[in-house]
Order: sequence, then C-alpha cells, then structure tokens
Amino acid sequence: METKSWKEIKDSVYGKKGTERRDELDRDFESFKIGLLLRKAREEKHLTQSELADLVDKKREYISKIENNGSNLTLKTLFDIVEKGLGGKVKISIDL
Repeated sequence: METKSWKEIKDSVYGKKGTERRDELDRDFESFKIGLLLRKAREEKHLTQSELADLVDKKREYISKIENNGSNLTLKTLFDIVEKGLGGKVKISIDL
C-alpha cells in the first residue's frame, strides 16, 4: 500500500492549487483556523462565550458559530471581537 502525503491527497481529491474546488477547500480551512484562533484567545482571557458576546454586542450563539466555523465573519466583527472583546490587535497578511 502506497502512503500519500496530505498534499497529494488534496491534489487528487480536490484538484491542484488554483482550481475552484481546491481554492474553496483552502478558504474553508482558513475560516476554520480563524474560529480556532478566536476560541483559543477567548479561553486564554478566561471569558465565556456569553461574556465575549456581551462585550461586542452579539449573541452567544453567534460567537459559538464563529468559533466552530469562522466563515461569514465580517472584518468589522473580527476587529470588534479581537479589539473590544479580547483587547488584542488583528494582523492580516495577503500572499500573492
């Protein structure tokens, strides 16, 4: 049995980088990572989802949804959560 790398599996199942299906997978993964980063930051600040939601004038369910899948998160909300809610700063980079 041949062992394949994660990159080889992604290439064969989702297509090579630059194809629509692969780009969608990569975007979804980045959204998922944002959710995980926000959850980790919230937990490090010893805040519940409800407490964070109150700080940024959102519902607890919305914070939960973002932490489980960061998609559909606007930049304004991201900045509010990180700056107002967590007391941090957002750094964004673009790779071309």
